[in-house]
Amino acid sequence: MSLTSFRLACVTLPMLVAGYVHAQEPQPVQITVAKNGSQLPMTGLEPYFKGDVRVEPLFAAKGEERAAGATVTFEPGSRTNWHTHPVGQTLIVTSGMGWVKQEGEARLEIHPGDVVKIPANVRHWHGATSTTAMTHIAIQEAKAGNVVKWLEPVTKAQYEKK
Repeated sequence: MSLTSFRLACVTLPMLVAGYVHAQEPQPVQITVAKNGSQLPMTGLEPYFKGDVRVEPLFAAKGEERAAGATVTFEPGSRTNWHTHPVGQTLIVTSGMGWVKQEGEARLEIHPGDVVKIPANVRHWHGATSTTAMTHIAIQEAKAGNVVKWLEPVTKAQYEKK
């Protein structure tokens, strides 16, 4: 092999390998948009909530993704059951006024713009105040396919206790 052929091979071979490797890479993924109103509110949630509550899915965990989110609207006096999340939960209050309570702690009042961070496996509930509706975005991650462990209903006395 001549020096010129060797130099050509040294330049060409890496380009061929790079082209082969590039051809084997997965195709680029596309940005998607879930249009407002394109997902119907969830139904059959009465066992997990007290009062009038509307849960509208925003996004679900797919493939290797772990996060899921929904917009949740609580009418006055409505609330979740006691529950926990295996990886925690974030609530972003978007309208109204609500309450969130960790077991054994004081009930907290939440307002639009507030961001509530609930640690993993903390027993808690959240919902509207007794006189004002509240909407929040709820974001939680899955662990072993689970995002929530639902527990018993919050009693009227527990709900009203500050």
